[in-house]
Amino acid sequence: MTGQVSFDSHARSVLAASVEYVNRLTPGYSGGTPYSAPADDPESVTSAVADALTAIGYPPSARPPLEDSRRLVQLAQRMRLVFESAHAGDLDAAAAEINSLLVDTNARPQLDRGRDRPWSLHFHGPDEQLANGWAAGCAAGLALAVGSDLAGRLGVCAAPHCDRVFVDTSKNGQRRFHSPQCQSRVKAAAHRARHSTT
Repeated sequence: MTGQVSFDSHARSVLAASVEYVNRLTPGYSGGTPYSAPADDPESVTSAVADALTAIGYPPSARPPLEDSRRLVQLAQRMRLVFESAHAGDLDAAAAEINSLLVDTNARPQLDRGRDRPWSLHFHGPDEQLANGWAAGCAAGLALAVGSDLAGRLGVCAAPHCDRVFVDTSKNGQRRFHSPQCQSRVKAAAHRARHSTT
């Protein structure tokens, strides 16, 4: 697929939130080093979720409620399955998990309008609880991606010892790394390998 990827601003924001939650709240590897998920103690969980919320532009304030934080950590683990399945080309598994998330979050569509903005489609949870809103929005954003020709744009970093996820919004759809640092690390290793044989 070529051309600019077309997600509306709400879809972009919930997909960006999905990436932040998965990358900040699930264990694995990041940039070549082990990455730990937040420990189950209240301070670690709420701190990690607060950092993820701040990274996506949510106003920094008091720590999110512990119940919401734990729910968002569970959501991140389930969304990781979606990214990994889509990246592996198993859209059936990705769709099955997304459908389960949509049911579990009770995501409901609603037209919302902001200041100086036209009406746009948003997805909300059954109430205004922090975790419900983000869970429903993220599930719907992933559904919009996988349910379109943009399913191949959900990726997992190709760098060795890195499993952080990304949404490829590049024109050519050839993104392979979650960060410029991982791309540089792989290029530097390839350069060293070429020059060590000469």
